[in-house]
Amino acid sequence: MRDLIPTISNVIKLGLEPNLRIEDKELILEKDLVRIYSLYFQIVYKPDDVDYPSFKTPSLPDIRQNVCSNFPDYDQYKTHLDINNLDDLQDTAIGDAIDDLTDIIRDLIEVKWRIENNGINDGLWFFEHSFRTHTQQHLIDLLNYMKQKNR
Repeated sequence: MRDLIPTISNVIKLGLEPNLRIEDKELILEKDLVRIYSLYFQIVYKPDDVDYPSFKTPSLPDIRQNVCSNFPDYDQYKTHLDINNLDDLQDTAIGDAIDDLTDIIRDLIEVKWRIENNGINDGLWFFEHSFRTHTQQHLIDLLNYMKQKNR
């Protein structure tokens, strides 16, 4: 798990800093998102009964605005609500790549904060929980969008 914090840091800077000039920024982001996904399967922590301090949303820059400045060509996309329902071909929705990356960054900021302030157990517990219930879907949707956009 030693790659977790550096990989998180690479991703969250895209929402904390505007107008980043990074060569192959989208390719680097894709690699980091895949690395985050892979690290999810390596989570090992010892559950405990410690009442850790809660994450208080710190005063952060406008993450969505910074993501927009770093990926100005990201846009909305069409998605299917139930990909298993082959009979309903009209069951579509609109996704938003900027929203996906913004939510991923917000979740990863809290993972990093918990590891650095509460310890590895709390951070990995939150990573597992938030990834399974929220981050994973945004990550899959964003990677799919990136693939479709760059065909």
